[in-house]
Amino acid sequence: MQKYSNNMKRLTTKEEELMRFFWENNALFVKELLEFYDNPKPHFNTLSTIVRGLEEKGFLSHKTYGNTYQYFAIISEEEYGHGTLRGVISKYFDNSGLRAVSALVQNEKISIEELKKLIREVELKNKQ
Repeated sequence: MQKYSNNMKRLTTKEEELMRFFWENNALFVKELLEFYDNPKPHFNTLSTIVRGLEEKGFLSHKTYGNTYQYFAIISEEEYGHGTLRGVISKYFDNSGLRAVSALVQNEKISIEELKKLIREVELKNKQ
């Protein structure tokens, strides 16, 4: 997988939805994407346009089979998540991971016990 960089463009909600299909199913043809939708299904051309946009943004690549393309992710979901998190920390927490974690603790999204466990895990990882 390609390394996600901070200057890579953000995904729209629809783009992220399609990327989840690729992350969960690996390589897909556009016509296969239609199977993941309930009726009324999006139009094939709409999905094709979004997929081509994802390729232009550097999230997908393709293999050619005759006159059709099979697309696959070149950015992992984990890489995208980490990049998104870095963007949120930069934008909303003045680029401070400590301020982000503090906000999570203050809003009770993470308990003190979870925080202590995280600290132990980081300390263990740093010793290795």
